[in-house]
Amino acid sequence: MHAFRQILRIEARLYLRDLPTLLTTIGLPTLILVVLGLVPSLRKPDPTFDGQTFVSYFAPSLLVVTLAMVGVNTLPTVLATYRERGVLRRLATTPAHPAALLAAQLVLALAGILASALLLIVVGRLAFGVPFPRHPLGFTLAFVLGTAALLALGLLVAAVARTTKAAQALAVPLFLVTMFFGGVYLPRFLLPDAVARIGDYTPPGVQALLDAWTGTSPQPLHLAIMAVIAVAAGASAAKLFRWE
Repeated sequence: MHAFRQILRIEARLYLRDLPTLLTTIGLPTLILVVLGLVPSLRKPDPTFDGQTFVSYFAPSLLVVTLAMVGVNTLPTVLATYRERGVLRRLATTPAHPAALLAAQLVLALAGILASALLLIVVGRLAFGVPFPRHPLGFTLAFVLGTAALLALGLLVAAVARTTKAAQALAVPLFLVTMFFGGVYLPRFLLPDAVARIGDYTPPGVQALLDAWTGTSPQPLHLAIMAVIAVAAGASAAKLFRWE
């Protein structure tokens, strides 16, 4: 436990020193929300969004930004870099097992994701009247399972990628696909119905987030699929992961 705390402290310092990445990871979704919120027409209720404003409708999709950046981009790249540079191998010869570094990275990833989500929700509410998630329990469950699914996929990428370049080659397409089906590049109501339905069942399950945010209980199938992906990808990553 002492070794884990030491590694977590070191990794946290490195994480906080990288201000551009830190600010982008935590602040980008809120920045996008603010830019959209400054457009008056996007703050008016619209029947297209069941009487919501576009800003309120689009807010759950903005959660995907940080989830994708941290889960399937930053996390696997960092771990692959540590493996390539021999950091994990050297840790294996010390009392601090490499698993402690992996755990520290997961803790920091979760902290960044949570901070970004809270900032988005609070700023959206205070600045543009975006309601808080109206189904708190359903939203929490959807958010946790969606986050777990993406982090597990990121760990799977880190497990099979032996170098930093290999990790980036796998992570970037996965990141782009996650953002696309999550409705970030193009709002979901503009996507073909078949594409939007695919997005319901791909991590992080944006439809479950949207349902819970607007007060509808998330569909059990959406949640179950996120749980299955998290377990399957996590188990595969654990089996394939190598420290060197």
